[in-house]
This record gives sequence, C-alpha cells and structure tokens, in this order.
Amino acid sequence: MKRTLIAAAIASALALAPGVQAQVKGGAVAVSVTEAVVKVTKIDRKARTVTVRGPKGNTVTINVPPEAQNFDRVKVGSSFKMRYAESVAVAVGKGKASASEQQSVRVAPKGGTPGGVIVNVKQISGTVEAIDYASREIALKGPGGNILAFRVSDDVQRFNEIAVGDTVGVQYTEALAMEMIVPEAKAKAPAAPKK
Repeated sequence: MKRTLIAAAIASALALAPGVQAQVKGGAVAVSVTEAVVKVTKIDRKARTVTVRGPKGNTVTINVPPEAQNFDRVKVGSSFKMRYAESVAVAVGKGKASASEQQSVRVAPKGGTPGGVIVNVKQISGTVEAIDYASREIALKGPGGNILAFRVSDDVQRFNEIAVGDTVGVQYTEALAMEMIVPEAKAKAPAAPKK
C-alpha cells in the first residue's frame, strides 16, 4: 500500500461531509499519521480478529472485515507494514443535531498478499452547551441528548467566535492500511558433493 492510498482515502472521506462543510463559520482539520511494522500474536478466526504487537510492545486487536478474502493466509508470527491515520475536522454551522457513520473497505484480491485499507468516518453535530476558551474545551449536546466533551485543536481558527447555542459539527476519520510482509524464500543449502 502506498502513502497516496491513505491520503486519497482520507481526502475522499473528508469530502463526504457535506453537513460539516455547509455554512462554515470557522473550522480546521488536524491529521496525524503513524507507521510501524507489527507482528501477529493472536488470531481468532471465528470472531475475525487479529491481535498485533507494535515495535514498543504495545498490542491492539483489529477486526478483520468479511471482505478480506486472504484471512486464511495470515498466521501467528506474520509481519505487516501498517499505516494509521486519523483526522478531526471541526466546523460551526447552522442546523440540527445529527450523527452518522460510514465505513469503506478495500482489500487485496483473492490469492494476493493479505492487506487492505479500512476507512471509518464518524460525524456528529450538536448544540454547544458550554465552552472554555482558555482550555479550548467544548461540550456539545448530541442528537440523543447526551453531552460530549471535546478539546479543540489550536489549528481551529476563530474558536473565540463559537458561542453557546451554536451548532458544531465534528468529523472523526480513521484510516488503517496494512500489507503483509512476505518473507523471502530461504536459500537452499548447497548439495553435498557427490563422491
């Protein structure tokens, strides 16, 4: 998987947010990308999960989508190149509280090297219930009436223009790209000379 694949996936996911983009008064997108080589430590084929260990010893369990046709080729000890990106977009606009979630999955073809890209996009908009300009924290009342708290990045300009009662949209995008590292074939030991 190439970096451009993740960039394209995130760009297309961000483009799917018309509610966040509509009538924007102030906003920004903050993106972070992490790359690592991880090793499979546990596989649960029935639950379709894989647990991997990162270079610092941390572990994470990943849900394998049903579309992943090469799951049977993944073994404990397999190594993967992994890239994880997340972005948070914040915008202020007019409208009512709402929430949505979308997922996009792209996997290697059957028989190919196991891997793929999964992009999750979660959008929520809510009414500002409280705001602390000094700490850049904001509390939103979501569509279900629940209160959600966020710390707004310093990248969001004109944060001081957000007021109690405004509708704020938050879009959270996660993209995970993984490709199995196929070990090179071991060189055969030279045959013993014939006598």
